[in-house]
Parts: sequence; structure tokens; C-alpha cells
Amino acid sequence: MTKSKLISVLTPCYNEEGNVEGIYLSVKEIFQKSGYEYEHIFIDNSSKDNTVAQLKKLAGLDKNVKIIVNVKNFGWIRSPFYGLLQARGDAVILIAADMQDPPSVIPDFLKRWEGGCKIVLGVKSKSKEFPPMYLVRSIYYKLYKLLSENEIVEHSSGFGLYDRKVIEVFRGLNEPYPYLKSIISEIGFGKCVVEYTQENRKSGISSSNFYRLYDAAISGITSDSRVLIRIATMFGFAASAVSLLIAFIYLLLKIILWERFQLGIASIAIGVFFFASVQLFFIGLIGEYVGAILTQVKNRPLVIEKERINF
Repeated sequence: MTKSKLISVLTPCYNEEGNVEGIYLSVKEIFQKSGYEYEHIFIDNSSKDNTVAQLKKLAGLDKNVKIIVNVKNFGWIRSPFYGLLQARGDAVILIAADMQDPPSVIPDFLKRWEGGCKIVLGVKSKSKEFPPMYLVRSIYYKLYKLLSENEIVEHSSGFGLYDRKVIEVFRGLNEPYPYLKSIISEIGFGKCVVEYTQENRKSGISSSNFYRLYDAAISGITSDSRVLIRIATMFGFAASAVSLLIAFIYLLLKIILWERFQLGIASIAIGVFFFASVQLFFIGLIGEYVGAILTQVKNRPLVIEKERINF
């Protein structure tokens, strides 16, 4: 271990006034014992509470604390990725402000990194979150693996360590909506895993909601897989063939049993509603892909900064 190595710690935050001092103190304590130089970068997504004031207070006392404040909330996918690109360390550790991901595993990350791992990911082997939510996440990862052309690490939120070479690859990407899990899988560096138990949020209320989770999930699948579009195409061919067959059978039965065979309204109504719902589903699916293309075509910046401190 050498003191010449600089480790950047990145903490994205939004309305985390009750947590930023705790994560700062925990990280500081770890690096005071480690022998590494370090910088702790906080990127604030235009918080509405006193998070920025708390951060400025810490930055005034400790030059290792660096702050980026965004002009508005650019979302939980774009802002952390942008923060990774601003780090100048030999390795970058991404850790959330809410203390659910324990800073105590950082020494394990560094040990694996010194052993040659370019990406070290924290994986939730257990979680104290609402059990049904953990189950839903597990199902999503299984579905993702089934549909995706790449393989992501299950129950990894992005909490982990990334070597400078990995960050340089990130810098070369032109990703206006960078889904980190997908990118990690795509670039192909060898990954190491450190398991941990996810704690409950230390303070405040999570800004995660169903829409944000859905947005991240569907973004990952549409960016990594064309399987759904192919399923839609194959289903369309199959449904057309079945419909044609049924229509031909109905026609034969009507011709043969002209007086006795009744077509009936129920079967027609059921068929119409079924295929209409299928069409709406796949139109929505295609819309997700078109939306992803639109985001790429716009090529807007990941975030726009309001200010930065101690850089």
C-alpha cells in the first residue's frame, strides 16, 4: 500500500441533510486508518432541504470534501454517472448518502482492487428493506438475465469501486442516459464481488418511488436487449396465423352447417378485446425503444452544474 495513491469517494445526494455528515465522518475515519490519500465528492441533485448548507459547512472545515451542485434534479441515473467522471483518483468508490450501503466494506473493496480487480461491486446478500420489495428485485434480475444479451450482477446497486481505467472508458462513452449496471456488463472488465447486508435508511425518507424503479428497470432492459421486440414480431406472426386458421374453420363450419351454426357475438368480442390489449402492450413496448432512441438523438449534457467547491 502506498500513500501516493488517491482514492475518490463519490456520494450522490438529494434531500439528505440528516445523512451527509454521518457518511462524511464514516468515510473520513476509514481513510485516516488506510494510508491512502482521498477526496470525498458530493454531487447534489438540487436538494430542497438543507443538504447543500450542510455540505458547504463540511467543505469549509475539510478540503478533502468537494461539492458539485446541479442547477436542477437530473435524476438518479445521470447525476451519479456524471459525478464518477469528475473524480481524479486512481480508483473511485460510489456510495450513497443514506448509509444503507455500509462504508465498513470499503477496506474490502480496496483489498480486492489492490489484488487486481478493476471493478469491485457490493452485492446485497441480505437486506433489511421491505421483504416483498427484495423479492420483486430478485424477480427483476432473473427476468433481466433471461431477456438481456449481457449479464448483470444481481442485487448490485452500483455501490462499489471502479478503477481509473474503467472511469476512462466511461468518459469515452456517449451515453445521455447511462444505466450503470448495463454499462458495467457491456464493457467487460473482470468484476469482483463483496457481499454485505443492506441496512435500513439512517435518516429521512427515500426519494425512490415506483416510477423511478420502473424507469431504471425498463431502461436497463431496452438498452441491453432486443428480445422483447423479436417476441412482439414472432407473437404477431403466430397470432395472425391462429386468427387466419380460426377464421377458415368458422367459414367451413358455416358453409357446412349453414342453418345450425351460429357465429355468436361473445367469441368475436373476446377476440377483439384480446388482440386490442396485445396491440396496446406492444405499441407501448415499441414506444419505450423509440423513447430511448429519442434520448440518444437529443444528446443533451448529463447535468448542468450550478456551482462546485474545493475543486
